[in-house]
Amino acid sequence: MKATIFSKEGKSAGEVTLPESVFGVAWNADLIHEVVVGMQANAREGTAHTKDRSEKRGGGKKPWRQKGTGRARHGSRRSPIWTGGGVTFGPRSEKDYSVKINKKVRAKAFAITMSKKFADKEVIFVDSLSMDEPKTKLAKVVVDAIAKGSEHADLATKQNNAALLVLPDRNLVVEKSFRNFGNIEVAQAKDINPVDLLTYKYVVVAEPTAALEIFEHRVGATAPKSN
Repeated sequence: MKATIFSKEGKSAGEVTLPESVFGVAWNADLIHEVVVGMQANAREGTAHTKDRSEKRGGGKKPWRQKGTGRARHGSRRSPIWTGGGVTFGPRSEKDYSVKINKKVRAKAFAITMSKKFADKEVIFVDSLSMDEPKTKLAKVVVDAIAKGSEHADLATKQNNAALLVLPDRNLVVEKSFRNFGNIEVAQAKDINPVDLLTYKYVVVAEPTAALEIFEHRVGATAPKSN
């Protein structure tokens, strides 16, 4: 399994052999759904909070006597049926939305998603995205060249969620160069997950040799390198 590597100028710069453990895994919609929903649940902050009747101020005095007024019986102004009273069954900050996702399931979901993106021809390999200085104008030229060379014109024209740029290591110059792009996100190979991959249409992998080693380690195909 091979793929073409492009230069920043959009020209072919050779080929890279792709690991089957990352790019040759069969699609499994049920597993992907389980992991994506779990990750989205884990990302919830759970800060929404409403007060029940015990947390509302006031209401110590009975609004009116029990009988003889012709009105309905009420014991407290903090009752949920009163304006300004407590809330019944509202969101509570102590609720835990987290979902446990097994490590192997998460790794397989990553491989399945990468395989699907590659099968759909939405993974582009670039030899390097390094720049001498942060420059949004230069970054735009690079994106246009890669889009033209890889024959994915919408990479440069898609307004929302166009591409996820994957770097093997953090590069502040590249991050700052693409910071002003509302449709492109820069991330490290060790951090991307199925939610990121499914959010953006294209996955642009820079420095494929180093990035693929990280991918293989993440799916458990290789042991981590010792420093």
